[in-house]
Amino acid sequence: MNSNNPFFKTKSFKENSEVTHDAVVIDYDQTMTVSGTINKSFLMLILLVASASITWIMTNNGQNPIVFTIGGAIIGFILVMIAVFKPQLSGYLAPGYAIFEGLFIGGISAIFELRYPGIVIQAVSCTFVTFMVCFGLFKYQIVKVTEKFRSVVLASTLAIASYYLISWLLSMFTGFQPVHHGNSLISIGISAFVIVIAALNLFLDFDQIEKGVEQKMPKYMEWYGAMGLMITLVWLYIEFLRLLSKLNKK
Repeated sequence: MNSNNPFFKTKSFKENSEVTHDAVVIDYDQTMTVSGTINKSFLMLILLVASASITWIMTNNGQNPIVFTIGGAIIGFILVMIAVFKPQLSGYLAPGYAIFEGLFIGGISAIFELRYPGIVIQAVSCTFVTFMVCFGLFKYQIVKVTEKFRSVVLASTLAIASYYLISWLLSMFTGFQPVHHGNSLISIGISAFVIVIAALNLFLDFDQIEKGVEQKMPKYMEWYGAMGLMITLVWLYIEFLRLLSKLNKK
């Protein structure tokens, strides 16, 4: 039941599973379903796109969206942390995350688009195709999530997070230039590797949602699962933007 996505931590799913299975009578209309999770994921996507249009339009109108962009990222992160410890509030936190994260995505996308025209539609297309391919491979059991698979992806994700954090801290307080900056072959290779790991996280997310349904978890866990899946998709999209910008940089 482990997953790299902070929304799919063992503790949260285990606790909610125990609550459900310890109940004397289970109301199956009030338990987690795949269709319910998918519907909530689409709703979150609509909210994210609608919110992203705000900072997108601001940027294209010559206004500075930095306050909304950074503010959206910070508030979105806070909502994620709250949901990790209070998954029962996911019905409120998940839509809020989509709205504030949308402000961040819209601002970042507009900035990239101004520098590299056409890059956003390319990144969106790559993200969508990657999602559909991974979903198909998982649905038809071409790729199975084993303990070894889960462990490798988890270790790789933690390594990437640690590298990004250390590089950011060093670049802030020293003259250190992270190797993943620029458009060198090494930098491009790192971006490609990160995209692969982000894509592999989708398999863990699908598997976790499926297990949540099998264990008859509470209905609000659909929002929790949708939120976790959205986090991975946002990460994947941002990494595609970074890679495409390096390939387009002259």
